[in-house]
Formats: sequence, structure tokens, C-alpha cells
Amino acid sequence: MRLLISFAALFLSVVLLQLSSGALGPLDALSGVALGFSTQEIGLLGSAHFFGFFIGCWWAPRLMGSVGHSRAFAVFTAMGAIGILSHMMITDPYAWSVMRIASGLCVAGCYTVIEAWLQSKVTNATRGRTMGVYRVMDTTGSLAAQLVIAFLEPASYVSYNLIAIICCAAILPLTLTKVKPPETPAAPRLRPMLAVSRSPLAAAGVIVAALSGAAFRMVGPIYAQEVGLATAQIAWFLAAFVLGGALAQIPVGWLADRYDRRHVLIWLSIAAVASCAITMVGAGYGITSVMLAAGIFGFTSFPIYSVAAAHAHDFASAEERVELSAALMFFFALGAIAAPLLASNLMESFGPPAMFLMIAAAHIVLIVFGLIRMRARPSSTERTRFIFMPRTSFTVGRLFGRTRDHD
Repeated sequence: MRLLISFAALFLSVVLLQLSSGALGPLDALSGVALGFSTQEIGLLGSAHFFGFFIGCWWAPRLMGSVGHSRAFAVFTAMGAIGILSHMMITDPYAWSVMRIASGLCVAGCYTVIEAWLQSKVTNATRGRTMGVYRVMDTTGSLAAQLVIAFLEPASYVSYNLIAIICCAAILPLTLTKVKPPETPAAPRLRPMLAVSRSPLAAAGVIVAALSGAAFRMVGPIYAQEVGLATAQIAWFLAAFVLGGALAQIPVGWLADRYDRRHVLIWLSIAAVASCAITMVGAGYGITSVMLAAGIFGFTSFPIYSVAAAHAHDFASAEERVELSAALMFFFALGAIAAPLLASNLMESFGPPAMFLMIAAAHIVLIVFGLIRMRARPSSTERTRFIFMPRTSFTVGRLFGRTRDHD
């Protein structure tokens, strides 16, 4: 308990960071509609965010090495706040895209600092409890961020100022903590082909997970508005997705630890295709059916990243865990950059259901590829523990790498 209390400042920063960054994406989508942005331009905002996220993942460990943890966190938080505050000064979609790059940098950089700090303080005896609380705080912040949308007026100075204030508040707990900052860890080498060499299916799985999650989070508000939901209802629609994904982690983890993970991955994708169909059909049966469909979609699509990552780690040595996690995050970032722009283009050309048709098509490809890979080689005889992996930074592998090797 004393250890968890010592991490309270870090966990509070996580919640505040999620509240600000998690609310910005949906608010931008709804504000873009109010300001007359095209669906394609709104999709560009989501892609820009993940482009900044990718740059931040790579740059953050190097900045920490130059200026230290607290100063690096302050730099990234300031960049995020500047990006948020600038929105209502220039209401242009391309200017907003540059601002969203700043928000992506903020998220990746701040999480890199927090996770490096946690990694340096936990031991194998305390790692499980600490990581459990960390995941709960992260998920709680993400869920609350979606609900905040119900109280924010689109394209409003007040709405963006409030989010910026929350972003700035995230700097206070970490910079005021009396806990001594740790030594800066070496930046992990980025070797994307390591993921492909260990498990081509896992690399494909994280790309599909990114296509599903990033498209839904960044362009989902437009879909929800097109099917007739009000702003407050859109908040619950997005929250249902996050809640469904959170509820899936325990049963999916139980299955992934007892059965061939390729079977679990394939069946999750089959269920995700079915949930896409349910979501499209459910749009015509009222608000309750739309909310349930969003929860089912989150339940079936959210855990795919963690299952794919676990499958990849089954074929890796303990020394490769950090670099393998970074490689998987690289492929996730590529998928997340492409997803909002691709989904928005399809929606603009073929209507709202096109987003879920795109996601369903990606899962069908993953199902076929999974069946091919099952014939290519047998499953690993030694399996690591399933872990719910947050998609936060390239250094996340340090936090969870040792956990995989200890029961």
C-alpha cells in the first residue's frame, strides 16, 4: 500500500492526461462538423494526432536523457496545452492538424516519462499490483474522457480552455512530487522487422487493432452524429466502446492463457466482423441498440492488440521483450495514422456504414492470414502470461516484459 501511495502523483497525472487527450479527439470531430469541415478533413486530424504520437514515442526517451524526467514531462505537457489552446484562434482544418501533432507528441512523451519512472521504482514483487492499478487508472481516465464530451459545447473557447486546463494540471502532481526522479533508461532500439520475424500474425493483428480503435475513436463521433445521436448520447456511445473493451480483458485473457492464441485471435476477429454488422444494423433500431452495439464492438475489437502482443512474445527471448514491444507499437502507430483518414474518405464517399465495412474487411483479412499462419508453423510450446497491454509508448515493454516471465 505504501508503494502505491508513493505512486499516487504519477497515477493522478495519468488520469488528468487521459481526461484531456481523450476528450480532445471527439471534441475536434464534433467541432469540425459545427465549423463545416469535410469528413475527410476531420479524419486528417485523427491521423495527425497519431503521427505526432509516433514522433513522440521515438523522441521522448532521448529528450529525457538530455533534460531529465520532470523537465521532459513539462515540455510535452506544454506542447499539448499550446496545441489545445490554439484551436479556436485559427479555425482551419490544416492548422488544426498541426495542433493535433502537438497533442500526439504530448500523449506519447508524457506516457514515456511516467512509464520510465514507474519501471525504475517497481520490483518483481510489486510489479503486478502496481501495473494493475496503473491500467485501472488509465482505463478510468479514458472512460471519463468520453463522458466529458456530453458537457462540452463544440467549437467553443470555453470547451478547449477547460481541456487545456486539465492538460496543464497533469504537470502538477509529477513535478511537485518529492520522490526522487530515477536515472534515465536507454532508449529502446526501434527494429520493426523484429515483430515480423517473431510473428507475422502478431504484426498484422496490431495493425488491425489500430484500424479498429483509431477509426472508431477519431471518426466514430461523426458516425454517431450521422445516425442521429445528440452530443450527450455520442459521449455514452464512445464510453460504451471503452467499457466494452475493458470488460473483455479478463475473459479474453483467460482464454488466451488456456488455448492457442491464434484461435483466440481468429475468433475475436470473427466476432468483430459480426459486431460491425450488428452496429450497422442496430443504427435503425433506436439509441439503446446503438449503445449496445458500440459496447459489443469494443468487447470484440479492443483485446486484439493484447492477444497479438502475447502471441509475439511467445516466440521471443526475455532480452528481446523491450524491443519487441516497441516494434509492435510501431506497427500499431502506422495503422492508427492511416485509419482515421481512410475511414473518413470512405464515409464521405459511401456514407456512415463505410467505416464499419472497412473495419470488417480488415478483420476478414486477419482471419484468412491467421488460418494461413496456423498451417505454416505450430504454436509455441512455452507461452508467456497474457497481459492487457496499453498502447502508450515504445517503452511500455520495460514495464510488462518481466511480468511475462513470472507467474
